[in-house]
Amino acid sequence: MLRAFSRVVVPALLAVVSVAAADGPTIKFTDVKLKNGLRVIVSEDHTAPTFSVAVNYNVGSADEKARRTGFAHLFEHMMFKGSENVGPGEHPALIFANGGTMNGTTNNDRTLYFETLPANQLELALFLEADRMHSLDINKANLDNQRNAVQEERRLRVDNQPYGQTFEKTGEQAYDNPAYKHSVIGSMEDLNAASVDDVATFFKTYYAPNNAVLSIVGDVDTKKTTALIEKYFGPIARQPDPKRPDLTEPAHTAERRSTIQDPLARLARVDVAYIIPPAGSPDSSALHVLSDVLSSGRSARFNQVVVREKQLATNAGAFAPDSRGPGLFQLSATVAPGKSPADVEAALYEEIEKVKKGPIADWEIEKAHNSARRDQAGAATSTLQRAIQLGEYALFYNDPNLINTRTDKVLKVTAADVQRVAAKYLTKENRSVIVTAPKDAPAKGGQQ
Repeated sequence: MLRAFSRVVVPALLAVVSVAAADGPTIKFTDVKLKNGLRVIVSEDHTAPTFSVAVNYNVGSADEKARRTGFAHLFEHMMFKGSENVGPGEHPALIFANGGTMNGTTNNDRTLYFETLPANQLELALFLEADRMHSLDINKANLDNQRNAVQEERRLRVDNQPYGQTFEKTGEQAYDNPAYKHSVIGSMEDLNAASVDDVATFFKTYYAPNNAVLSIVGDVDTKKTTALIEKYFGPIARQPDPKRPDLTEPAHTAERRSTIQDPLARLARVDVAYIIPPAGSPDSSALHVLSDVLSSGRSARFNQVVVREKQLATNAGAFAPDSRGPGLFQLSATVAPGKSPADVEAALYEEIEKVKKGPIADWEIEKAHNSARRDQAGAATSTLQRAIQLGEYALFYNDPNLINTRTDKVLKVTAADVQRVAAKYLTKENRSVIVTAPKDAPAKGGQQ
């Protein structure tokens, strides 16, 4: 059982951050590191009598070894199967019984657990998260139960979903580096091969205080919260720092292309992925504005031209999700009935070439800037979103204050910046194309 220290140890690192952002209120927070390496970020907000806790562990599917794909996601499920002082399923039951919500997610770069609760339940949340960090119940029955749950989730979300094959093929085809090449959910064969020893080793390696960031936002008192964190998390022993995988991707020199016959799809689809730099790189903000220019809202170019004017696709989008390593700038368009995937693909490239050659109207850039402001304001209204962002920015970039400054970088992006990154990254040599069609239907795509 976790024991309390008789006194609170003054952390070695303490910073109170308050840097003015260009728009909206500044989010203030403290940034503390305990002796065992746990990084703790606390941001008081007394607007409502609630708080949110986020625990970001520095492990995702990119850390998986060969023939153990899907293991990080499997382990996320294992974390709800009980610990020394908490029975199987008791963690969510206690959260829900006390008026809260909770969940966990895994991606390539991190595993996240979170709760939102009434303000008088802070100690409960900290106890539950600390207990499973300290003493997860690892046994064959729990492993088999959650292995089956994850395999059923795979059937539901990938194997029996239209375009599920396309989703999985996207990373496999676009990347050479094995870290990002496989999907987060993993393969059935690898999930079957996971053993209790694998789980125990994974837990000891990655689920340590020095490999995590704990962030708390809401109706809390920073001093009292820090004392409770020391009480519950301070006794947990640190482990050797795990080594992150090499995420570099060699330069691509030729287009990659494949065709998928999907018996579950009702319409053909065109997916294109370009390799781009990690999030936080100098070109990241311009790439996000580029995605807005191409596909954000009814007035964006893909929707206006490809969908509405030419009526080649029922929808078309561009997006560039954050990635700690080389990311993907992705295009996706569902082909309208009776239309050709090749014509849709050609129309997408035509709009990209128009961006490269210009002009880009002032209102398009202004719309992208306003979208960034809106997103920042939306996240600021949620204690949970702030807790998640603070934790991820600390984990990924060692800079939780990005919550106050990241939008400023987007607001500095010009039309010339957008044209430059489009010309640099959205090239034939750098793209991976997947054409998906209903089984037995024509699925020919073509380079335009």
